Amino acid sequence: MEQQKDKFSFHCQASCSQTKARAGVFVTPHGWVETPRFMPVGTLATVKTLTPAQLEAAGAQMVLANTYHLHLQPGEGIVERAGGLHRFMGWQGPILTNQPFSQRE
Repeated sequence: MEQQKDKFSFHCQASCSQTKARAGVFVTPHGWVETPRFMPVGTLATVKTLTPAQLEAAGAQMVLANTYHLHLQPGEGIVERAGGLHRFMGWQGPILTNQPFSQRE
């Protein structure tokens, strides 16, 4: 699967005409994710009790993060000073958030 910097795409690999379910690959600038896929939740930029290396070893391809909780604590400034959300979390793979982290209320 070819990956291009700053490009997102979805490639359907199988579908069901009866249920309309699809299986495919979601390609992001930080890696690809096979779908459907279980995604661990790192609400405050960490998946409790697991390191990023353990997540990867367990087969995690993407981590969910809640930007509202990150806004409340630790705050955008701390994450920005750490080098962005990927560096702050220590996770190099794709991250799914509920809104852009830099978006403010």
